[in-house]
Amino acid sequence: MNAIADMPSSASTVTTATSAAAPLVEVRDLRKRFGDVEVLRGVDLEIARSEVVCIIGPSGSGKSTLLRCLAALETYDQGEVRIEGELLGYSERNGKRVRATQGEINRVRRNVGMVFQQFNLWPHMTALGNVMEALLRVRQLSRDEARRRANAMLETVGLAHKGDAYPAKLSGGQQQRVAIARALAMEPHIMLFDEPTSALDPELVGEVLQVMKQLARDGMTMAVVTHEMGFAAQVADKVMFIDQGKIAVQGAPREVFHDAGQPRLRQFLQNYFDRNAFWARGPDDAPTP
Repeated sequence: MNAIADMPSSASTVTTATSAAAPLVEVRDLRKRFGDVEVLRGVDLEIARSEVVCIIGPSGSGKSTLLRCLAALETYDQGEVRIEGELLGYSERNGKRVRATQGEINRVRRNVGMVFQQFNLWPHMTALGNVMEALLRVRQLSRDEARRRANAMLETVGLAHKGDAYPAKLSGGQQQRVAIARALAMEPHIMLFDEPTSALDPELVGEVLQVMKQLARDGMTMAVVTHEMGFAAQVADKVMFIDQGKIAVQGAPREVFHDAGQPRLRQFLQNYFDRNAFWARGPDDAPTP
């Protein structure tokens, strides 16, 4: 073995370090209109690798629209979204920006997984079949390999024993965990969660949040639109408060929840907490979801 030949060059070492340090997601001056209503009004954000970002804010503030733009499920009007350094939704040709082809969009977002409010499972397929479907059709894995990976993902979310069950026989929390397994099976580099517990009965919320907490501990990069403030306080590396289409406040959970000085944010939080009990304890003592 040639020790000198096997040593990485300084150039490759710098390139690797730079790639690791670069944000996984970069958003600059993002704007989106629906008719005459400007829903996103110049959003800037960065999400680092293995970072958990929780996005909070009132209904209609643009939270879900932002997430859908990150997944290219909405076409943004201005600004840019970059996933792992690549422009999403548009291409630059001859010095001009044009709408990307569907193939180009799929290539850039190939490492983005998304979980929605509703479970969106195929009712005629078992839990295992739901997880396998995209692996067969999109990744074109063999049936044996798709089954192996799907079973592993169901085990990850605690549902290895429910592979043969149809959605109608699963609780809401179990269905959402199947939806998470389905997204994880595609081996995403970032997971987007759009209020994943909002359609669940209160007593089923915890089982979904526990899966998400484990993903965070395992280093999954996550952007989570949520009204679960306890989860955000305990798990997030960064919390962003969106109001009227802009990021009004962002910072570490303690800065946002405990030391919040922005009036609109304080008003928003008062709608979700018994102010005296929560602010006296602070988010470090918030109840476990």
